[in-house]
Amino acid sequence: MGGSDLSQTEKGCEMDVRRIYRYALQREYEGKHFFEQNADRMNHAAVVGAFRRLAEEEQRHIDFIQGLLDALEQANSQQEGDTGWQREGFFSERAASEMLDQTVVESMVPDLAVLRMAYLIERDFAEFYQSAAERTEGEARAALEMLARWEQGHAEFFQRLHDTAFEEYAQMPWGG
Repeated sequence: MGGSDLSQTEKGCEMDVRRIYRYALQREYEGKHFFEQNADRMNHAAVVGAFRRLAEEEQRHIDFIQGLLDALEQANSQQEGDTGWQREGFFSERAASEMLDQTVVESMVPDLAVLRMAYLIERDFAEFYQSAAERTEGEARAALEMLARWEQGHAEFFQRLHDTAFEEYAQMPWGG
């Protein structure tokens, strides 16, 4: 009797995890589209490059989440470490070192609103993944916590970039 209850609980939890992953997949597609679309509209070359790299990273998140969904569908667990997803912060560290040193504030002023939006998108992703992780356990929790850390790194990067450009812009003399 207890085994049957456990099985029902696991099925219910698995169903919730599937819904979380499906929602996450949709949000990652939206984020990827945002970064692809805005990369062509940005004025600062380094920001364009960062947006394109982030769109590529969002595609890797999509592939990762799809793999988690596929594993649930096949009733197989994701093998830890077999996909190289343990590399945290690659985008944030590399992009921060490349971009923050190259900031040309005058050309970034029109980009401030888009940089702020990028920060908010990534912060929302991080909060969603962390909240979902708190409602799950086991491998699903670990995967969601990892996604939360990735997105938090992206959010911190965009916040630093926005804040640096905004601070320099605020110090510029009015009228040129």
